Amino acid sequence: MKTVLLLTSIGLLGGFIGALCGVGGGIIMVPTFVLGLGMDQKKAVATSMAVIVVTGLVATLNHARTPSSIDWRVVAFVAAGSAVASWWGTDLMKQMSNPLLTRVFAIVLILVGIRMLWK
Repeated sequence: MKTVLLLTSIGLLGGFIGALCGVGGGIIMVPTFVLGLGMDQKKAVATSMAVIVVTGLVATLNHARTPSSIDWRVVAFVAAGSAVASWWGTDLMKQMSNPLLTRVFAIVLILVGIRMLWK
């Protein structure tokens, strides 16, 4: 029961922050899966991506209720590029060690955070 509550809490926080900030929730889920549940980095990333499919769909449906809130032309082009890059990125991730992937993830979070603070 405790695990179910923890997992549900991770989902609530990840979904809320993802929908609020447009970050997909991965910045919440991946570290929590690794640190809170003891998952290895690769499994945490893959699990987070699977959850984000559902989160993104629900948030998109809710945003679509206000027709002017989504620029579908941008979605089409960015989604096409993102789909290709995601395939390659997944293959690269599978070849990396968990410690290296953890470091890459941490560096990306730090750099993006710094950029956002100073912009």
